[in-house]
Amino acid sequence: MRAAIIDDERPARSELRHQLTSLLPDLEIDEGDSAAAALQMAGESSYDIFFLDINLGDLNGTALVSAIKKMQPETKIVFVTAYSDYAVDAFELGVEDYVMKPYDKRRIQKVLDKCLAKPERREKTSGPKRIAIAAEGRVVFVNVEDIVYIETYQRGCRILTADQEYFESRLIGDFEKKLEQAEFFRIHKSYLINLNKVHEVFPWGKGSFCLRMEGSQEILPIARNKLKLLRSRLEA
Repeated sequence: MRAAIIDDERPARSELRHQLTSLLPDLEIDEGDSAAAALQMAGESSYDIFFLDINLGDLNGTALVSAIKKMQPETKIVFVTAYSDYAVDAFELGVEDYVMKPYDKRRIQKVLDKCLAKPERREKTSGPKRIAIAAEGRVVFVNVEDIVYIETYQRGCRILTADQEYFESRLIGDFEKKLEQAEFFRIHKSYLINLNKVHEVFPWGKGSFCLRMEGSQEILPIARNKLKLLRSRLEA
């Protein structure tokens, strides 16, 4: 197993090396002091994990992460930083995680466990093709793939398709169970979305994210504890 530590401060590199080798004695570690060094290392050797200082100076984080991922798609990338407000950057760039300076051994262990764990295989299931909606004294059958999202409304739910909306007395939890085998995801206690209809995800306030669905300008909030799982579902 091999790791790369990229940081322009030698003491920081030495401290991280010490922490990593105390947890994984057999880990091979290479060091670099710049983004240019990181690119050269990625071009010459294969790595399981890159630990990248966010503020290297010679290349912005977005470009560096993108370049490394192109050269080594399977490598895990972890940001290291002295600042606490980089969770948003980590999510936007698709890196595995970030760790704070000064380094905490327990935190590094968690990051290693996450990066080195074998991914769980998700069985692809089609789920129901249509669902029945009791609306205005009649029963309407709606194609599941046409549903954009479902939201809590008064004592029931509002179901939106591209060109229609329906109101149902059932709770959103009932729809979540009904559609759990389909490509739907509960991003918030009040919103259940069709993952195939997500148009964009973007920051909204400090450390928070929202999204927009296809054909809609409505901004839907994402609960903070749903961010990582949502990203993995969108990238699956």
